[in-house]
Amino acid sequence: MKKFNFRKVLDGLTASSPGSGSSSGSNSGGGAVSGSVHPGGTAGVLKEEIQETLTSEYFQICKTVRHGFPYQPTALAFDPVQKILAIGTRTGAIRILGRPGVDCYCQHESGAAVLQLQFLINEGALVSASSDDTLHLWNLRQKRPAILHSLKFNRERITYCHLPFQSKWLYVGTERGNTHIVNIESFILSGYVIMWNKAIELSTKTHPGPVVHLSDSPRDEGKLLIGYENGTVVFWDLKSKRAELRVYYDEAIHSIDWHHEGKQFMCSHSDGSLTLWNLKSPSRPFQTTIPHGKSQREGRKSESCKPILKVEYKTCRNSEPFIIFSGGLSYDKACRRPSLTIMHGKAITVLEMDHPIVEFLTLCETPYPNEFQEPYAVVVLLEKDLIVVDLTQSNFPIFENPYPMDIHESPVTCTAYFADCPPDLILVLYSIGAKHKKQGYSNKEWPISGGAWNLGTQTYPEIIITGHADGSIKFWDASAITLQMLYKLKTSKVFEKQKVGEGKPTCEIVEEDPYAIQMIYWCPESRIFCVSGVSAYVIIYKFSRHEITTEIVSLEVRLQYDIEDITTPEPETSPPFPDLSSQLPSRSLSGSTNTVASEGGTKDSIPCLNVKTRPVRMPPGYQAELVIQLVWVDGEPPQQITSLAVSSAYGIVAFGNCNGLAVVDFIQKTVLLSMGTIDLYRSSDLYQRQPRSPRKNKQFIADSGLTELNDSPVPLELERCKSPTSGLATRTPEAAPGLYRNEIPAVRQRNQVHHLPDHVNGHCTSPTSQSCSSGKRLSSADVSKVNRWGPGRPPFRKAQSAACMEISLPVTAEESRENSYNRSRSSSISSIDKDSKEAITALYFMESFARKNDSTVSPCLFVGTSLGMVLIISLNLPSADEQRFTEPVMVFPSGTFLSLKGAVLTFSCMDRTGGLMQPPYEVWRDPNNIDENEKSWRRKLIMNYPSPSQETGDHQYTVICSEKQAKVFSLPSQTCLYVHNITETSFILQADVVVMCNSACLACFCANGHIMIMSLPSLRPMLDVNYLPLTDMRIARTFCFTNEGQALYLVSPTEIQRLTYSQEMCDNLQDMLGDLFIPIETPEAQNRGFLKGLFGGSGQTFDREELFGEASAGKASRSLAQHIPGPGGIEGMKGAAGGVMGELTRARIALDERGQRLGELEEKTAGMMTSAEAFSKHAHELMLKYKDKKWYQF
Repeated sequence: MKKFNFRKVLDGLTASSPGSGSSSGSNSGGGAVSGSVHPGGTAGVLKEEIQETLTSEYFQICKTVRHGFPYQPTALAFDPVQKILAIGTRTGAIRILGRPGVDCYCQHESGAAVLQLQFLINEGALVSASSDDTLHLWNLRQKRPAILHSLKFNRERITYCHLPFQSKWLYVGTERGNTHIVNIESFILSGYVIMWNKAIELSTKTHPGPVVHLSDSPRDEGKLLIGYENGTVVFWDLKSKRAELRVYYDEAIHSIDWHHEGKQFMCSHSDGSLTLWNLKSPSRPFQTTIPHGKSQREGRKSESCKPILKVEYKTCRNSEPFIIFSGGLSYDKACRRPSLTIMHGKAITVLEMDHPIVEFLTLCETPYPNEFQEPYAVVVLLEKDLIVVDLTQSNFPIFENPYPMDIHESPVTCTAYFADCPPDLILVLYSIGAKHKKQGYSNKEWPISGGAWNLGTQTYPEIIITGHADGSIKFWDASAITLQMLYKLKTSKVFEKQKVGEGKPTCEIVEEDPYAIQMIYWCPESRIFCVSGVSAYVIIYKFSRHEITTEIVSLEVRLQYDIEDITTPEPETSPPFPDLSSQLPSRSLSGSTNTVASEGGTKDSIPCLNVKTRPVRMPPGYQAELVIQLVWVDGEPPQQITSLAVSSAYGIVAFGNCNGLAVVDFIQKTVLLSMGTIDLYRSSDLYQRQPRSPRKNKQFIADSGLTELNDSPVPLELERCKSPTSGLATRTPEAAPGLYRNEIPAVRQRNQVHHLPDHVNGHCTSPTSQSCSSGKRLSSADVSKVNRWGPGRPPFRKAQSAACMEISLPVTAEESRENSYNRSRSSSISSIDKDSKEAITALYFMESFARKNDSTVSPCLFVGTSLGMVLIISLNLPSADEQRFTEPVMVFPSGTFLSLKGAVLTFSCMDRTGGLMQPPYEVWRDPNNIDENEKSWRRKLIMNYPSPSQETGDHQYTVICSEKQAKVFSLPSQTCLYVHNITETSFILQADVVVMCNSACLACFCANGHIMIMSLPSLRPMLDVNYLPLTDMRIARTFCFTNEGQALYLVSPTEIQRLTYSQEMCDNLQDMLGDLFIPIETPEAQNRGFLKGLFGGSGQTFDREELFGEASAGKASRSLAQHIPGPGGIEGMKGAAGGVMGELTRARIALDERGQRLGELEEKTAGMMTSAEAFSKHAHELMLKYKDKKWYQF
């Protein structure tokens, strides 16, 4: 007979407890009861299984597009025929820009800085030179450029490159002063080399320095102009292999540019001078000017200025030439900003820039260097911006930049991403934002207009919101993988500016960027917008199409609760319901601050910032409805806000920090709840305690065990719930005998764990479990109080609900180790971090079941803490809509607690069919619309109740994800149906419940770089990819998921990287990207005329192939450079595209190549047929000619 094991029966009853959860693929330790063991979780009782439609085939990680300004730019190039622009960066990235929508990002694998870029004009290719002395040839005829060839120089450093128009030979200058020549088609080094010692005169005793310029003569392609750093310029004859002339100047050369006739060239120098040289008289400069130097007396040299880093000399047919240069300002103007100088005839215009100039290029009408250039614009690449100046207008206005290059105008501090939002929002925001656009731009079209782009198959609207350090908020249209500015909101306008030198003591808790945005909450349906700032404030905005002038309403919240000794109030001093005004902070509806200074000058009840008290004009758009500020308490500053949630249907905003939770009614402008986290665990019976003062004696009462279940009215110390990811903080909630009595089926005994006051080890740190500075360490007396039970009487903890109850009998230590559901307590659990507090990390409003015995849903607020605890706050709202504006709202803890490992990150709710339930919201109406009648002012609420069920039972699932694990609870029974331990060695940075293919799933980004997707409600893993290691907290701060398989993060301080985890979008991505290369006929060269052709230059054609080819120049040394084949062909694209669409794309490319080869073969065949026909014709004519002749007539 099989032995009956009673402990296994208990295991089956407690299969939903947190202690019995297991990771994916393993079942709980106990035996199974009725119901199945679901993958990745525990045994739960489900009356009907939810059919999940998502499978792993739906998911794949793929980068889509990168927005923003290229971080740390270094190089610039432009194709004047294709009209596309390329920007190289210090990190080895290349951004290629065309018309709006054509924006391509590619990256060198080595990560070496890009030194120079050269387009093969109208050929669909790009040459890049990087700091690791490697040349790369990029193929731009595909939507994702790839490297075709690479050439690594081993013994020399690359300093300058030049590729003549319509040439396949690239000139490469090196640091040693030598010039090498590379065949672009094969990327093989030619044996033709111009050595520095042959270029300069033999009598020269010093090295000329690195090559800083290379260019062929516009007049004669067989002549090469070589500029050396020390001021030497050599005019080299490629055919005769000798220097035709040499130019010497006593100042270092930075750049050179030709006059289009090829008879003169201009140099820029380190002393701020420009020299114009004539080839007929190379002994001295034809003209020397210092444009920004002070004029001196005759016979004296002009004063030196800063170096002119680059000069461009462009001619016009009907006007004076343009001389454009950067730098060259006088040294006595040290504070002057970087500038670009435009000299046109006698007019000199200085354009001051906001950032240092990295590079600039003049855009001209013709690609031919020997024609009038006719410049029409200048592209200026700054360190943090890209501007284009219109040269066709006398005031030189700039073009309006269609690219989102100003994301970093102020540093990005937070992001939010909304996919499939209401379609009318984009038009509304754009119409409002268009009224505030800057004026004075050029009226001409953006000149960088190359490439082609279409909308593709993706049609749903997307909006990205960025919060910035200066308090500004930017709304962006992100539909169809583009990014366009819609609307900008400045939150700092609600505060008074801190005037410098007032002498008043400042209350700001941050010296720099006191208005920086920390958190964003937006309800697209109701258009309620809420932000929290670094200075511990919350601003609620409502959207209106009408301008108003009104005073800003503000509230001040006192949220600074400290742990103290337990005090038992006398019965006669405890009112039945304490006066709420003693708990709630003072508020100022007029906007004035309530400044109270205690003895000794201690700051108390003072907000960090001052709200404007005068009426403020608010333009159409988002208008401030309410400002809530946390105040100083007893000289301690308010802690920064860690969680934020708003409900437009309830008219309530909730926020929390490491001290506690505040709930505010923004309809009636009142504080509903301001309570420390420690007090949220107390009894809802208000007879049991009085409001605590934060100014009393501060003391920690800590314990690691479980609090004993006792019906005695004497309050007992409860354990502060712990998480492996955060230090053990203490709480001292007072026991309330009536609170949990009906919800405690049993308790479980644990082994006593003794704690030493300084024993802190194994503590795992995460961004959401940071300690607060106001904690205090335990004294020896406190430690003795903690362990007062002694080893013989282990403490107990109350099990609040079936979801987190733990059932067992008192057992010995050995039996406890054998227990299958007894978790081992790691050092991080058994240690005490005495400087930490329990922060509020997640908030969520929902129509749900607050208690186990509830039969109907009610407004609830889910509260998650950094110690993994989940509390449900009940909201009692007036039933009638008219009463909502007058009757008070009651807020109180429900007494329901759930627990997870690690800090709680996110919540969500699902109905009994597995569909994602959206939180209730109010349909938007314009609050300032005077045309609406009284009936239309009634609030229209969309509540989204759970689907009704014919049977009694659970109606709702709640999904909760923490830093370590995810759980799915069934409500109202509070049964834990599924548990998935996501990570043990790391922690989750961002988690969101998103909709994918009309089904819900949980998306997580882990600190070790993994992106994980789990289906709901079963928490089955769908995807786990090691995508990106956490190298910067900027990524953790800005990473966010959204619906339809979209995500983004701030990849650099100036760029947003978007990615998708949808297989469908990965397959369609190729069609959504823009084309960089469009077949365009190269414009024909102008007719030079008979006289210019006869006297204007060399009449002989220059054959570079004959001169630089292997037959005449020989082979270059193998040790000089190494050729590396690139992955730019079909083989290199195999890893870039996946799925059916990728296969089709590869097949299409292969067909195109095959068709091209067949076309070439057909042309050759046609040529051979023509030759054969001509031969046949001539043969026939010859036959007819000699047909009648005799043999002796020949």
